[in-house]
Amino acid sequence: MKKIQGIFLDWAGTTVDYGCMAPVESFVKIFEEKGIQVTMDETREPMGMAKIDHIRTMLEMPSIRKQWQGELTEKDVCELNERFEACLFESLDEYTDPVPGAVEAVETLREMGLVIGTTTGYTREMIDIVRAGAAEKCYVPDVTVTADDVDAGRPYPWMMYYAAMKLGVYPMNRVVKVGDTTVDMEEGRNAGAWTVGLIYGSSELGLSIEEVSHLTEDERAIREADVREKLMAAGAHTVLLSISELPAFIRELDRILSEKEESSWSVLSF
Repeated sequence: MKKIQGIFLDWAGTTVDYGCMAPVESFVKIFEEKGIQVTMDETREPMGMAKIDHIRTMLEMPSIRKQWQGELTEKDVCELNERFEACLFESLDEYTDPVPGAVEAVETLREMGLVIGTTTGYTREMIDIVRAGAAEKCYVPDVTVTADDVDAGRPYPWMMYYAAMKLGVYPMNRVVKVGDTTVDMEEGRNAGAWTVGLIYGSSELGLSIEEVSHLTEDERAIREADVREKLMAAGAHTVLLSISELPAFIRELDRILSEKEESSWSVLSF
């Protein structure tokens, strides 16, 4: 690699937990306990944020706020977050399997001389559980940064800056951010990094491996187009079908950048 130095990956929905299923059930449950019905779209829309910010964002949605009984306070938000964490910790260790192709893709990227950083919407306590489970299945990134480590999580770029500092990579246009949510795309662009979205396994797609296997060819095409449109609108420079395509894309990106005197996204078209 002549230009690209590091790959910064998201966790759930990108490298582990196909479909980003672990948090969804817990979010739905804590709202149901308050007598509030939430949709899958509402639950997944803020995915990728720090979990307490995810809850705040959901509570700002008109249809959810309308169902809330009485005045909404920060104490309510904190209590919901505590309940969410309790629910999530009951099953989080069951959602640590790497998505298909992730381990192989990361191995190839390392062979290409790249360092592997990660950022996440999980807290440090949550990601420690996920990291331990993923490590048993051969996925071990070089650095993991959470919103606990910085002043604010996504869409702010601070986690990426901190990861870059820990890994010693700069400037940020030598970094590629890879994720599965719109807020991942915003984080990457806000950091000044090349930003790549993934379709299969993503929270935006929101399907399990089994559900994907039952899609018809037409259904696949429709869903792929929908996810691609959302991620591109949020700032992705390109959107790949799966993480397995990432090493080939990085090679091509590095080749193009190496042929340009200045690394500017305005000169590229993906």
